[in-house]
Amino acid sequence: LWPLPALTVVLGATAAATLLDITRDPYVSTALTLYAVALLVPPRRAVAALALTLAVSAAAVISGEAVLTPSGPWPEAVGTAALVWLVVGGAWGAGRAVRERRARAARRERRLAEEALAEERLRIARELHDIVSHSLSVIVVKASVANHVAEERPEEARDAIGAIERTGREALTEMRRALGVLRGDTATPHPPGADAVPHPSGAGSAQMAPPPGLDDLPSLVRRAERAGIRVRLRTRLAADLPAGTALTVYRIVQEGLTNVVKHGGDGTRCEVTVTADSRGQVDIGVADDGAGRTAVPGRGELRGGHGLVGMRERVMMYGGTLRAGPRPGGGFAVSARLPAEPAHGTVPDRREPTP
Repeated sequence: LWPLPALTVVLGATAAATLLDITRDPYVSTALTLYAVALLVPPRRAVAALALTLAVSAAAVISGEAVLTPSGPWPEAVGTAALVWLVVGGAWGAGRAVRERRARAARRERRLAEEALAEERLRIARELHDIVSHSLSVIVVKASVANHVAEERPEEARDAIGAIERTGREALTEMRRALGVLRGDTATPHPPGADAVPHPSGAGSAQMAPPPGLDDLPSLVRRAERAGIRVRLRTRLAADLPAGTALTVYRIVQEGLTNVVKHGGDGTRCEVTVTADSRGQVDIGVADDGAGRTAVPGRGELRGGHGLVGMRERVMMYGGTLRAGPRPGGGFAVSARLPAEPAHGTVPDRREPTP
């Protein structure tokens, strides 16, 4: 608890015993106390304590054995002092080495914790971006349509408002499900004795629902069609995909359709393909022809965000490849390939940058 006061007491007692010829101890107790000083005390004070200990011990040994109570010639006293220095200095060095090792371990743990925190922040950012960006893009586009045709074509405006309501409910359900997963909740708690009342939008069970996967792609396509995009979905699966891979495929398709909704016009044709071979390798493609009508106000003002960055991060987690860019004949295409996962289900740690 108090290394320096303990060293002072032990060193003083040992030096007094040496001068009075009570013991010929090679300062082992002093060495043990000095080990604690090197381990627990800041380096500058520990070095000063070492220097003081070496000086006091040498003076006590030489004075006691060669002057006050002679037990042999001067060289023998000097040899004994050197032995004391070796014991004391070795203990101090051991304490300093252990201190440095503990400091390195603490720095490593802090670095790992910071990396885990940054990775978790990226994961949360990707999930929230995928949920919010897609739904809000559809809502903004349909709101622009409703505002544009409200007076001339009220029926079409009502259809757009209905699409906004449905998309908003679906986004709210997905958001509650994602927040439930992030909080670690398995179900919405209810007070003891109270009956669980289901939420009208189905959000009460959203936290217990599994994450979206390949079976949810048709509903994703329907949302894009509400925004005026003509989507053709083609899936060819020769093997069942793990839940994590299926979620990644869903999010890549979601972001690809979000880009089409943002930057394509009404009537844009889009083709979504998902192919998985028997080994579990997955190819994803989202391509549009860029031939839609761009007369709807507000669509051109939608800016690009972090969608492509999020897709690249997801693909890199699996060591896959991602390509995104304009098509030669017009439009835009996104293609991704996810390699097969190992048989034991773990994802290999591959760090190659995607092109």
